[in-house]
Amino acid sequence: MARVDTMHDVDARTLTKELELSFDRVVKRYPTGTTALDGIDLRVRRGDFVAVVGPSGCGKSTLLRLAAGLESPTSGSVAVGTESLGFIFQEPTLLPWRSVRRNVELCVELRHLDKATRRARADSALAAVGLSDFADQLPKTLSGGMKMRASLARALTLAPEVLLLDEPFGALDEMTRLDMQVELLRLYTERRFTAMFITHSVSEAVFLANRVVAMTARPGRIAGVLDIDLPYPRGPELRYTPQFTAHVARISALLQGESR
Repeated sequence: MARVDTMHDVDARTLTKELELSFDRVVKRYPTGTTALDGIDLRVRRGDFVAVVGPSGCGKSTLLRLAAGLESPTSGSVAVGTESLGFIFQEPTLLPWRSVRRNVELCVELRHLDKATRRARADSALAAVGLSDFADQLPKTLSGGMKMRASLARALTLAPEVLLLDEPFGALDEMTRLDMQVELLRLYTERRFTAMFITHSVSEAVFLANRVVAMTARPGRIAGVLDIDLPYPRGPELRYTPQFTAHVARISALLQGESR
C-alpha cells in the first residue's frame, strides 16, 4: 500500500497509469461549513513540475494533502499513478534528539528496512543535498536551510516518483531560499521525479515549474494553468531574463484580476 513521508496510507485514492496525479471535479468542504476547494479539475503528467500559487486560504495546501491521501475530497475524485510518494512540509519537522542521519533514516526505518539499507539510503540522500559532513550532528546545529535540506533528504530515501512540497522554503531568508530553489531544480533534473509545489511566490513558481496553476481566493478554484516554456536545466541567471519577467508578469496579472 502506498505511503508518503509521514507514513499515512493513501488507500482513499484510485490509481491510474496515464497520469501521475488527476483531480476530477474535486470539492473539499469542512464540517465547519468552510469550502476550501470548489470544482478542481487538474491533470499532472508524469515528469511535470507543477507549482500552485494563490492567496492565503485558497486551498493550496489542501490540494496537496488530497494528493497525498492525508485528506479525502467531499466530492469528486483524486487519482494517482504511482504508489511511490514523498511529502515535504512547510517546517522541517526534525526530531531534536536524533542525529541528522537518524532523522533522514526515519521513513525507511518505519518501512522496516534493515539497518544497512537504511544507512546506505540515508548516506546517499545526505550526499545528494550536500549534508554528508553533518550526518552525525543534532538538528540544533543546522541553519534553517540545512534543516530543510535534511527534510528533503528524508523524502529522497523513499526514491519517490512523485514529490509533494508544501511551501518548503517559505520560512527561509531570501538568499537561502534562492539557493534552495537551485538545489531542488538540480535534484529534479537529475532524478526526474514528478513534483507538485505549493508557494505564495510567483517568481519561485516560474523559476521551478514547467506549469503554474493559479488559484482564486476561497473557495479555491483554478483561475488558469500556464505553461512555462523555459528549458531545463535552469540557473540563477534565468531570473534576470525578459522571458522570465514576462511569465511572472502574466501570472501576477491573472492573480490580481482574480482578487478584484
